[in-house]
Amino acid sequence: MVLRGQEIIWGSFLGIILLFFLQAVKLTSSRTQLPYEYYSLPFCRPSEITYKAENLGEVLRGDRIVNTPFQVSMNVEKKCEVLCNFPNKPVTLTVEQSKLIAERIREDYYVHLIADNLPVATRLEFYSNREEEEKKKEKDVQFEHGYRLGFMDGNKFYLHNHLSFILYYHREDVEESQEHTYRVVRFEVIPQSIKLEDLKADEKSMCTLPEATGSAPQEIDPTKENQLLFTYSVHWEESDIKWASRWDTYLTMSDVQIHWFSIINSVVVVFFLSGILSMIIIRTLRKDIANYNKEDDIEDTMEESGWKLVHGDVFRPPQYPMILSSLLGSGIQLFCMILIVIFVAMLGMLSPSSRGALMTTACFLFMFMGVFGGFFAGRLYRTLKGHRWKKGAFCTATLYPGVVFGICFVLNCFIWGKHSSGAVPFPTMVALLCMWFGISLPLVYLGYYFGFRKQPYDNPVRTNQIPRQIPEQRWYMNKFVGILMAGILPFGAMFIELFFIFSAIWENQFYYLFGFLFLVFIILVVSCSQISIVMVYFQLCAEDYRWWWRTFLVSGGSAFYVLIYAVFYFVNKLDIVEFIPSLLYFGYTALMVLSFWLLTGTIGFYAAYMFVRKIYAAVKID
Repeated sequence: MVLRGQEIIWGSFLGIILLFFLQAVKLTSSRTQLPYEYYSLPFCRPSEITYKAENLGEVLRGDRIVNTPFQVSMNVEKKCEVLCNFPNKPVTLTVEQSKLIAERIREDYYVHLIADNLPVATRLEFYSNREEEEKKKEKDVQFEHGYRLGFMDGNKFYLHNHLSFILYYHREDVEESQEHTYRVVRFEVIPQSIKLEDLKADEKSMCTLPEATGSAPQEIDPTKENQLLFTYSVHWEESDIKWASRWDTYLTMSDVQIHWFSIINSVVVVFFLSGILSMIIIRTLRKDIANYNKEDDIEDTMEESGWKLVHGDVFRPPQYPMILSSLLGSGIQLFCMILIVIFVAMLGMLSPSSRGALMTTACFLFMFMGVFGGFFAGRLYRTLKGHRWKKGAFCTATLYPGVVFGICFVLNCFIWGKHSSGAVPFPTMVALLCMWFGISLPLVYLGYYFGFRKQPYDNPVRTNQIPRQIPEQRWYMNKFVGILMAGILPFGAMFIELFFIFSAIWENQFYYLFGFLFLVFIILVVSCSQISIVMVYFQLCAEDYRWWWRTFLVSGGSAFYVLIYAVFYFVNKLDIVEFIPSLLYFGYTALMVLSFWLLTGTIGFYAAYMFVRKIYAAVKID
């Protein structure tokens, strides 16, 4: 909100031009993971309720932005005003409404309001001495999103029925003019619970706040009707924070120093381990290739190492080539989508101030990246001697998205049953289906058609007609052992970021360090590629040429550790005890693990494929 100095003066007298309304977003709780609309509880309502037109990301997040009766004028103080326009007649909550509010307080719900697109924040520490608070450095003050609906004391429920809004504004001088520009740069609230008898209301909807030591909290008895007043006050303060930095308060609600230290530590460790693995594999390969290319004593050499012995079978097409190419095509879609989203977000185009923009962009990009997924899947399918390209294109376009849509639809039914705003409305679901079959499916077919027509990948050696017998493998060459071994390094690269991502998803925090996330994504690609190359080299040395599916499975081994971490996070960080919230958590976590498995498996597969083609092209084959 930008206001001129002269408008401030007139607005303080007229109270019309500068009047604006606070908006409500939703109610959230990390215990239930079920957001609700603001007016799902019996709050005071304006004469006309107007919902804001929302983008796709806001709808999927459960945001339902609506106007509220809170009236705020720029730079105009309000000591205490009564809502609902019943100064002589308090609000009466029915037994059902009282039970509902008590249940929401027990479930630890937060209320989220916005003013000038700034979300409301609550200070974690309050000071009785105002001077002491002023002296405290601003950067040391910790905030949390929204404000608590109420609190419990034993078995009693208390509602925060009075909100003290503190709005900070920054005054900027206009060049060659005596006017000033006023911008809102922070939106805080101090929620209070004040008993009805302590709030002295008059006929003009004004009230008098009691002294801090002489007020009793407003109790909500869920077994009977309750009478109370909803009140609020407004206080304005000038701030040195510039409008361009006004989101810094909301984006530093976690300990950034720990984040910096951990991310740098992860980068150093991963680069160190990757360097060691690269040095070992390069030195070993150089020795193997030099020995294989010697014309004399070749039989002794073949007894030492066996990866050349399987040259006639290493490019033999695997079982279910259509499914493999379809999964890899979906992995390419995910890779392109994530890379672009993180890069654009790193440039500041998808910051949290653009509500819902990140999810909206991700959904549309996944649809449009279908042309690349179809191209790579079609070319690989032809390389694997596939012939039914139409069926392969349909499988690519529907296999992974179908699983995602099916799981989300089942979970959405449970959310619908709870009447939560997190349930995707039917028109939005139809729109998503139209995007899937109207955008993604044709683009996948288009890419698949051109990929299938393109020349297949040129393998450096021919494939024998009769498959070679695979010797008995040692225990550590088991695929499950390989998954456990290969998943450690990539998971270590993104372990710290995973904590912040989970906090953003499940605890309603903002994630904003996309520069670090982009760096971690690059390290994840490097580590997945290198560990995949090492694992496929060991497998070929053991004369096991069935590497196609195994490389894809083993490369995605870090997804197993993501699943283990998700269980750990659920047990230690979240306070979820009910069935439906637990089902939602593990349902959406399963989708995250599946997507991460496809992503890392695709990265590892293509790295291993290029490696295998490279090493067999470097040796002389009779």
